[in-house]
Amino acid sequence: MTDQATKPNNHLIEIKEYGQSIWMDNLTRDIIQSGELKALVENGGICGITTNPAIFEKAMMGNAIYDADIEAGVRAGLPIYKVYESLIFEDIRDACDILRPVYESSNALDGYVSIEVPPTIAHDTEATIEEARRYYQEIGRENVMIKIPGTTKGLPAVEQVISEGINVNVTLLFSVNSYVETAWAYIRGLEKRAESGEDISKIASVASFFLSRIDINIDKRIDDKLKKGVDDLNVEAKLRSVKGKVAIANAKVAYQKYKEIFGSDRWQTLAAKGAKVQRLLWASTSTKDPSYSDVMYVDELVGPDTVNTLPPNTIEACADHCDPRSRVETGVEESYNLLENLKDPDININLDEVMDELLVEAIQKFVQPFQSLMDSLEEKVNQLSPV
Repeated sequence: MTDQATKPNNHLIEIKEYGQSIWMDNLTRDIIQSGELKALVENGGICGITTNPAIFEKAMMGNAIYDADIEAGVRAGLPIYKVYESLIFEDIRDACDILRPVYESSNALDGYVSIEVPPTIAHDTEATIEEARRYYQEIGRENVMIKIPGTTKGLPAVEQVISEGINVNVTLLFSVNSYVETAWAYIRGLEKRAESGEDISKIASVASFFLSRIDINIDKRIDDKLKKGVDDLNVEAKLRSVKGKVAIANAKVAYQKYKEIFGSDRWQTLAAKGAKVQRLLWASTSTKDPSYSDVMYVDELVGPDTVNTLPPNTIEACADHCDPRSRVETGVEESYNLLENLKDPDININLDEVMDELLVEAIQKFVQPFQSLMDSLEEKVNQLSPV
C-alpha cells in the first residue's frame, strides 16, 4: 500500500465526520511488523480490521515470515489446525493491541479485530458456540470480535454468545430479511444478558451486509438475457437500468430496517441500560466491474452508525478520491422501487433466489481457502519436520 492513505487530505478521515467508521479488510504479519498498520490506525483513519480464511491464506502462503513459528509448532508436536491457530491468534492479538487506543478512545465502539470461526461449521450451532467461546478466551483481548455466519444455524449461536458477553460480527448477510433476523438475534442476546444482571454496555456487534457479489450475480443474469437478444428497446432499457444498482438499493433498504428496529421501544429499554446499537457493516466493497466507480460502494453508503470495511486497494482509492457525504438515506424510495422492479416480467429476477445462491457460494468461498491453507500448512509442516 502507498502512503496515500496516511496523507493529510485523506478522505477516509472525512467519512468519520458523517458517523461511519472505516475498517480494513486485511491483516498480515508484514503490516504489523513493518509499522504500516500502526500508521494507518494513527494517521490513516482506519479504526478496525476484518479478516477471513481467504485473507489468512493469502497472507501465509509463500511468506517466510511465518516459518519460524510453524517450525516451533512442529517441534511442539502440534496438530495442523493448532499450528494454524497459533499463527493467526498471534496476529490477531498484535492487531488488537495496536487498535487498543481506538477501542478506549471510542468507548468500545471501534478498535476491533474480527476473526472468523472455521467456515466448515457454518451450519452447526453448538460447534459455532463452542469455537466462539474458545477463540474469545484464547485470544484474550476485549477488542476481538468473533465472526459468525448469519445462517439459520448461525443466528442461535449469535444470540447465545452475545448473552455471554462476546463481541460478534455477523457475516455473510445478503438479504434484508437475513439482516432483520440478525438484528433481533443480537437484541435477544442482550436481553438474556440483562435479565441475568450482567453489564451490556461494553458489548459490540456489527451485521456484515455484502455488496459487490450481489451486483456480480445480477449483472451476469442481465447480461445473459441481453446476449440472447431483446427485440423491444423498452425491455432492453429496463434491463440495463438495473445493472450495478441492486446491491446499493438493497443496502439502503436494510438501513431503513435498521432505523426501525433500533428505534423501537424494545430497543430503547436496552439502550437505557447502556447497550450499543448493532451497526450495519458494508462488506465486499471492492468494485469488480471496471466500468463502475472504484469507490461506489463507499460513496453511496456513508451515514450514521455504519461501518465500511475496505480491502487495501479500495482504501487507497477512497483516500484519494472518495466524495464523502451522508448518502445512505438518499434515494430510498427509488431503492424500494428498484427492488420491486426486479419482479417485472420483462426483468424477472427472483431476488430471494439470488440471495440464497450467494450465501451458499460465499460459505464455499471461505471453506475452499481454509482447506487449501490447511493442506499447504500440512505440506510445510512435513517439509520442516525432522526425518
